[in-house]
Parts: sequence; C-alpha cells; structure tokens
Amino acid sequence: MNSETQYEDSVSTLVLENIKNKLINAFRESGQHAAASCGTNSSYSLVAKDIQANEELRRAKIDGAITWLRTELLEMRSQDRQLAKTLLDLNTEIQRLRQENESSSPDKKPNANNNDPETSFHGNETDEDQSFIQIN
Repeated sequence: MNSETQYEDSVSTLVLENIKNKLINAFRESGQHAAASCGTNSSYSLVAKDIQANEELRRAKIDGAITWLRTELLEMRSQDRQLAKTLLDLNTEIQRLRQENESSSPDKKPNANNNDPETSFHGNETDEDQSFIQIN
C-alpha cells in the first residue's frame, strides 16, 4: 500500500466520520427537543425510552449507510485503478505502434503516379499491416 493510497483512505475515513458525527448530533438534538416538549414524568420516561430506541435504530442505519458508502468508494477506487491501468496499457501500445510505423515508413514512399486509390493505399503496406487489416 503506497502513501497516496493511505492518504486517500485516511481522508475518506475522516470525511465519513465527520458525516456520521453530524448525523448523530442532528438526531440527538431532535431527540432532546422531543423529550423537552413532554411535561409529565411518567410520559417523559416512556418518551425517553422511545427516543433512545429510535436513536439506536438511527445510529444503526447511519452505520449501515456509512459502511455502504465506504464499500462504494473502495469499489470506485478499484475501478479507477483498473481504468488507469487500461489507459496506460493503451498508451504504451499506441507508442509502440507509432515507433513501428516510423521505423518502417521512411524506407517506403507511396506511389504518386498511381491514380487507383485502392492500390495506392495498399501499395506501401508491410505484411504486418496487411494481416492487421485482414483481422480487423
């Protein structure tokens, strides 16, 4: 695991923990507000237990959502790395093909006197070019 990946992991964790804390505080404040609105002790006890149960349920939902987000972020990172690798491989292949083309083209010049586009196009191909055309 390189330092960039560790940095991304720690930043992702901090962002998710910050979201979690904000959500918990928001639910806690709404629960305290509901408890304060109840006037009697017996109803307060029932409401307090209900609020506590709701808060635990909300926390569980928040934890589940954070876990889902973390999983999605990790999957996105994995896909990003696969895409980057594919792009690098394509770039390497393009560079290799350019080098092959440059090394073979100065030796052969197209026939400018030939007016037939089909033969003038195929007239300066190598065997590799023809096999590539046939395959594709």
